Amino acid sequence: MNPNKALWEKGDFTRIAATMRESGEALVDSFGITKGLKVLDLGCGDGTTALPAAALGADVLGVDIAKNLVEAGNRRAREHKLSNCTFQEGDASNLEQLEDKSFDLVVSIFGAMFAPKPFDVANEMVRVTRHGGRIIMGNWIPNDPTLVAQILKISAAYTPPPPEGFVSPMTWGVEDEVTLRFTAAGVPKHNISFARDTFNFNYPGPPSRFVGDFRSYYGPTMNAFAAAEGSGRADELQTALEALFDSQNTSPSQDITRIPATFLRVTVVRE
Repeated sequence: MNPNKALWEKGDFTRIAATMRESGEALVDSFGITKGLKVLDLGCGDGTTALPAAALGADVLGVDIAKNLVEAGNRRAREHKLSNCTFQEGDASNLEQLEDKSFDLVVSIFGAMFAPKPFDVANEMVRVTRHGGRIIMGNWIPNDPTLVAQILKISAAYTPPPPEGFVSPMTWGVEDEVTLRFTAAGVPKHNISFARDTFNFNYPGPPSRFVGDFRSYYGPTMNAFAAAEGSGRADELQTALEALFDSQNTSPSQDITRIPATFLRVTVVRE
């Protein structure tokens, strides 16, 4: 199996996505969605941004490599009676099933950044965007002090080194790298812009229990714990993550977790 597919079909990312709904809706509100806009949500998960876009009147196709997340997205769309939102399996590195210039807006929030072959990913996003259309990405930033970058950094210390040729998904949070990828896909540099933004995780329980959900349901953290258990360091990893979540929790209640995480917002205009 494709290792990226295996990673995201592992566990149940919908459990983590449930904590991201509020910020997903707020982010989509800033996209300027209009009725009938054709939107591709790439690496869509179970629809954290796809469903809000459809609720605003866009015709949305969500594409994700994980079969279980595609099924969950289609189920959520039916539950919300959003017939203008559908999900299908696909690889962000090769969108061969999608026609050139077929979308007004291509969105990828913490999705396509995890696909291999980043230059292919950028090329495919540009290819399926119509002239005058936009691409909007949300990407975690390497070494950022906030939650997700730190989870991945801590987890990396417990896992074997990646295979030769591996390109870290966190490079999508480096402006120069993003510019290089999109200019190679034919986008003029002046059509690429960046901003720092914040995404909040809202969890109905204490930080330690939220760590438990990452350990049980989030593929990268599950892999880190599997490796840590093999070396007798699982308790050490658990302690490090609990300290991180505790320190970043901004909720005044000990029984509720609210953690802001900084990300790089990328906007590309297709000429």
